[in-house]
Parts: sequence; C-alpha cells; structure tokens
Amino acid sequence: MNKNNYQNWDKKDLIKEIERLKKRKKYGLVWEEKPEDVVELCKTKLPILKEVKSKEIITDKNKPVNLLIEGDNYHALSVLNYTHEKKIDVIYIDPPYNTGAKDWKYNNDFVDINDSYRHSKWLSMMSKRLLIAKNLLKDDGVLICAIDDNEFYRLGILLEQTFQGREIHCVTIVHNPRGIQGNNFSYTHEYAYFVFRKGLEVIGTRKINEEDIDFSNLRNWGSESLRSDARNCFYPIIVKNDKIIGFGDVLDNNIHPKKQTDKIKGNNYIYPIDKNGVERKWRYARQSIEEIKHLLRAKKTNGGYEIEIGKDFRTVRTVWQDSKYDANEYGTKLVHNLVSSSHFDFPKSVYNTFDCIAPILYQRKNAIVLDYFAGSGTTGHAVMILNKEDDGNRRFILCTNNENKIAEEVCYPRIKKVIKGHSDYLDITGISANLKYFNTDLVNAEPTDKNKKILTEQATEMLCVKEGTFEPVIDQKKIKIFKNGNNYTGIIFDQLAIPEFNKKIKDIKAKFSVYIFSLGDDTFDEEFEDIKKKVKLSPIPEAILRVYRRIFK
Repeated sequence: MNKNNYQNWDKKDLIKEIERLKKRKKYGLVWEEKPEDVVELCKTKLPILKEVKSKEIITDKNKPVNLLIEGDNYHALSVLNYTHEKKIDVIYIDPPYNTGAKDWKYNNDFVDINDSYRHSKWLSMMSKRLLIAKNLLKDDGVLICAIDDNEFYRLGILLEQTFQGREIHCVTIVHNPRGIQGNNFSYTHEYAYFVFRKGLEVIGTRKINEEDIDFSNLRNWGSESLRSDARNCFYPIIVKNDKIIGFGDVLDNNIHPKKQTDKIKGNNYIYPIDKNGVERKWRYARQSIEEIKHLLRAKKTNGGYEIEIGKDFRTVRTVWQDSKYDANEYGTKLVHNLVSSSHFDFPKSVYNTFDCIAPILYQRKNAIVLDYFAGSGTTGHAVMILNKEDDGNRRFILCTNNENKIAEEVCYPRIKKVIKGHSDYLDITGISANLKYFNTDLVNAEPTDKNKKILTEQATEMLCVKEGTFEPVIDQKKIKIFKNGNNYTGIIFDQLAIPEFNKKIKDIKAKFSVYIFSLGDDTFDEEFEDIKKKVKLSPIPEAILRVYRRIFK
C-alpha cells in the first residue's frame, strides 16, 4: 500500500490510519525504535537468579545483606520487579554517556560516532530500563542519573516523559578540572538529574564538617531587632566553662540588665545586648530555643561571651566544585589502588556519588540503594562509607554485566577489599558488611505444566532475595525453610508435603511467608487453617508470572 497516496486507500484502511495518527505522540521525544536482543529474549525466556556461593562475604550476621547481580541489567531489573517492587529508596545510575567512542554495545555491537541510529539506540535502551526501574521506587523514592553533554538534553526529555508529574532537578558537577578538549571548549563538568515526587522534601540538606560550619550571632540586628519587638525573645542564656548549660526565663519588661554578660554563682548569664548597650532580642523565642541548642555555641570575647548559631547542614546547591569530585584522583586511581589489574575506564569519584546519595539517605538509615549500571561498584562503596560514618544499616543492590570481566575482576574485588580492608587503600581496617553474589539465568517462558514446575524449582534464590531470608533451616526436596532473625520463609514444592510442613513450623514462634507450588493460583488455604494466623500464603510460580506478564506485555 502506498502511504503517500491516500486516494487509493479503501475506507477501512483510512479509518485505521486516522486512528493511528490520533494516537501518535504530538509533543515530546520521538526516536526510531530499535529492537534489543535481551528484551526480545524475554518473549520466550524468563529471568531468574542463581547464587554464586563461593563469592559470598559474611562479616556480621546482624548486618543486612547487600547484593551483586551479574548479568544484563534488563534481566536483573525484571527479577527485581518481583523481589523489590516499591522497596527502593534511591536509584543511582551512571549509564554509558554515548560519546561515540565505542563506550557501550547494543545487540553485542559497539555503538560508534558514525552510527546514524546511535541516539535512537541509546534512548531505546534507557527508556526500557527506566520504565521497569520506575516500579521499584518507593512513593518517596528518588532517581539520580549521571550524564554528560552527549545525551544531557535528550535524557531530560526522556525523564519528563517517563516520570510525568515528578519534579526534575539538575546539578552540575566539576569532575575533571583539567578539562576534556573540544573544538571550541574544554569540558570540565558533568550532570546529575534528581527525580522525585512533586512537593516531596527529600533533597534539601546535607551534613557538613564542623570546621566548615558558618556561624552567625544569635542576637538579632537591623530593623525589628529590639527587645520591644518580641517580648519572648529577651532572656539569659547560661554559660559555664565555655559551654551552654541552660536558658533562663523571659525577663519582665521593667527589668533591665546592666551589661551583656552577668556573672552569678560561677555561671555567665548572656543577654542579647549589643556593644552599644542597646537591648535587642534573640532570633529564637524562649519556648523554641531549647530545640536548637545543639546548633549553638558560646564564643568568648574580651567582655564575656557572644552566642552564635551555626547549621550543621547546607542546602544542596546546583553547582558542585571540589577537588574530591576529581574522577582521576578519586575514581581511576582509587579503583586501581584497590584492584591493581583494573582496566575500567572512567570510574566516577566515590565522593561524587556519595554527595549525590547522602542528602537523601541521612535520615534513612535502613534504606535500599540500587545501581543497575554498577560498573566498578562506586555506588556500593559510597553506601558503605555512609554506613560507617553514621552507623547505618543501608543496603545496596549492584547490577552489572561482565563485559571485559568488569563484574568478576573489578566490581566484586573492589567491594570485597572495601569490606575486608586493604593495605593500599586509606581504610585498611575495612568496613564491615555482607554480600551475596548472583548471576542472572533464564528458563523457558511457555506456560506448560513442565515449565511452571521448572520455574518453581529454580526460584528459590529469588524468594530468599524477596524476603531477605538466607539462612537455611530445612533443606529438603519437597520443603525448604530459610530465616533471618525472626523472619521465616517456607517453600513447598509439592502440595502433598503441606501437612509435613505445618508440623515442622507449628512450634516455631514466628511469622512465615509461605510459597506453594500450584499450576494455577491456588494457595490451599484450607490446609493451613490451624496455623492461618502465622502464615502468609502465595502461589508460585503464578506470583512471579503475574509480574513478568505485566512488564513483558
């Protein structure tokens, strides 16, 4: 049919064409869709996880388990859609920048500068992964995406389309002070997009070192700074041995201290009186001053003390310039010190990643952080540094392929040496953490009874990851039980084994998530009647297939 000559079309085809044109995107980003092999594969195969037990690292059973998943990130994200839907606090990704310098592959072929479809291929790859990663974020979750000028503008529009109604902010980070020479400009910077629910206050402050805190006088100055402007703001602040130890009552209007610092029984009573003897007021009323006591300090002067206030956090600005963001010093050299055989190009400064995620995570000590372009493992490293700083229990999930052995010979050894300690790195004592290593694998997708049974038999690791229970309690052919503390997971591979399972767990005082093999959607509730209060039942593989039908439709 000649689409350039509508006169030759019949009525039926014309109506179909009108409907197609009505649905066509009228505004936004449009690209030539290029089928991707790993995505197409999911029409006939389903991703699963297989643990590599020899790579397990356990340093403290009381700490949470971090995950390193080796395989294509589309397959890893598909699995995580079952195990971690709406569970992720922060997704941080540093995707290929599509420079044209053969820095990534599409369908096993490098994408170079002469590929006329290179932008379409990149957008197609990114779009598919962002769409399924979106399902993993909590309602108050944040996506952070690093990028440079090669795809900066297209990525911005793609994020607007994928995360409609969300706030999108961008930070410029000077990561290469020496510059990358272009024809007209020397590029010293890259970007980080931040995406989160509109109106959400998740990125506003970041902690700073004490020596960097800016202090200012607690005493008001300028207009409306007099005592008479706010009665509840004139009271003494009590100092002893250069420390603030308390706050006095608001003074009656007819009481006027003779000087700014008054000594009474060894204590210094400091009033908001300026050097000219003018009675002014504190910036905080008496009823609220104690809430910010930790932000105050007494600074000694010739005549007594000044009371100063300093915030131990700072609003995140949109341009970051600091030597610690240098990708060569704190990326390439740092990784090489940890993994001397590393040939990974352009790892990001760990402090670049740290400062992106930390403002969101300071108040979330049990957060889960996902990086599905994990590369050399910088995000996992940054999470461990933050946990050490404030004794947090945050977990990371790193997903990376094994191109040029990046997973086995760079990412995993780096994480292992950060955990265990290493003489060629600053923190030679290590940072206590646990890690489990998984490979993605595939099983047949055709929904035959045989394939459903195979998927169930191969899903054990996925279920343990979903529940966070890795310690085996019972490991039999028809029944498996795992635990983590007082959380238990049961897997029943044969309906006939239900009575035996019930008998085994009857006296265990804990709640159980129980997964039962069923060719349909039956959880056999009646057979758990006696212990129904302690079990949550799910049919497998149907619970898994339901998720895969949604994302692979």
